[in-house]
Amino acid sequence: MALENPPGSAFLLAAVGSHAIARFAERVADLDLTPPQVGLLGLINASPGQSQQAVAQLLGMPPSRLVGLVDALADRGLVERRRNRTDRRLHALHITDEGRAMLVRIGKVGREHDDALCRSLDAAERETLRDLLSRIAADQGLRPGIHPGYRSV
Repeated sequence: MALENPPGSAFLLAAVGSHAIARFAERVADLDLTPPQVGLLGLINASPGQSQQAVAQLLGMPPSRLVGLVDALADRGLVERRRNRTDRRLHALHITDEGRAMLVRIGKVGREHDDALCRSLDAAERETLRDLLSRIAADQGLRPGIHPGYRSV
């Protein structure tokens, strides 16, 4: 059925984004994780030793909300808090060996998710889509690899 007034690009981006995050949440739930926990685990792996306050600022979320995410990952042995060497009042976040193993599993889930979501596109179209979305994200001031949803977690 053809629509008289087809939806605009912003609507389509929002619809696909909402669908994508819901499907991703289902996939990582099988690992007993949430999307925010997955993102935080990746961030800690990419920048080990940052304080909780620095990570919260980078994510654009209140430090008090970050504590619960870190606690859940630490309780599972995926990350650990260490005293900051230069300021003992701060905790530096580090990924554990178990956390690195989980990231391997998450990577596989992420690739499967991407393949399922983009299955109607060939390799060149996927690359074009990624490039176009990256340009839009940069133009809108979004930080690469940081989902803006952390502001409302």
